[in-house]
Amino acid sequence: MPPTDVTTLIRTELPRLAGSLRKVGELILEDPAAVTHCSAAELGRRTGTSQATVTRFCRAIGLDSYQHLLIELAQERGRGEASDWGSAEIGPDISPDDDLERVVQVVGSADLRAVQQTIDRIDLDAIERAAQATARARRIDVYGVGGSGAVAQETETRLFRIGCAVRGWTEVHGATTSAALLTPADVAIGISHSGATRETIEPFELAEERGATTVAITSDPRSALAKAADIRLISTSSETIFPARTGSIGGRHSVLVLLDCLYVRVAQISYQRASASLALTDHITPQHAVRSRRGR
Repeated sequence: MPPTDVTTLIRTELPRLAGSLRKVGELILEDPAAVTHCSAAELGRRTGTSQATVTRFCRAIGLDSYQHLLIELAQERGRGEASDWGSAEIGPDISPDDDLERVVQVVGSADLRAVQQTIDRIDLDAIERAAQATARARRIDVYGVGGSGAVAQETETRLFRIGCAVRGWTEVHGATTSAALLTPADVAIGISHSGATRETIEPFELAEERGATTVAITSDPRSALAKAADIRLISTSSETIFPARTGSIGGRHSVLVLLDCLYVRVAQISYQRASASLALTDHITPQHAVRSRRGR
C-alpha cells in the first residue's frame, strides 16, 4: 500500500461501495481508533454484517487482509499524533454551525494532507515516462469535464507556453473528433477524479485505439480510465465531510501537484524549446498589466 492515510483511502473508495461494504467503511471512519481494538468478527457484528464482509471490504479498498487494515490504522494514528497540522484534533467534519475559523482549519488541513500524501505516493517512473512521451509528442490532447475540465485547460495553458502542441478538450464531441485523428506519435491525457466519467473515458479509449500514449490522472487506480491508460498518475482526495465540498473539488489540489511535476519535468527534457518559447512570450503579460494611478 502507498504511504498514505488509510482513512483517506476509505473516504475516496466509499462512494464506489454499496450496501454492507459501505456500512463497514462508514463505521471505521466514525472512530478509527476504536476499530484498532476490534476483531474482524466484532466489527462485523457492530455493522450488522459479518466477518466475511469485513474481509471483503479490506480487499475492496486494496488491502490484503483485516490485519493489514489494523496496521495501517495504527500507523496513521501515530502519524497524526506527530503532525504539527493539528488535523487529528480538528477532524474531517464540518457542520453548518461551525465558525469560519474551524472551517479554514479543517479545509486547510485536509488540503495540505492531500498534497503531502500525493507527493509521498508519486510513482516517479510513471511521471518520467509521461514526461518523456509528452516532451516528444507531435500533438497532445487533454480531456476533462466539470472540475477536471478546469484542470485540463490549466494543463493546456502551461504546456502551450513551453512550446508543446497541446489542446484541452472539455466537450465530448470535440474531444472524440480530436482523438480519432491521433497517431502513435501523440499523447492523450485523461483527467477524472473518479476515473468513471463517460465524457472523458470515451475519447481517451479512442485515443488508445489510435495508438497514442495514454496518461490517466485519477484517484482510483482500478477505474475504467486507469485501465485504459498506458501510464497512471494517482492523486489523493482531500475530501471533508460536508455536502457542499465534494471529493472532486477537494482532490483538485493533489491533481495540480501531479500536473506541476509533469510540467516541470517536460520543461527540463525540452529545455531549449521551453526556454525559447518562454523568452518569446514573457513580455506579453507585463504589457497588459494595469498600472495604478497615484493620487486616486
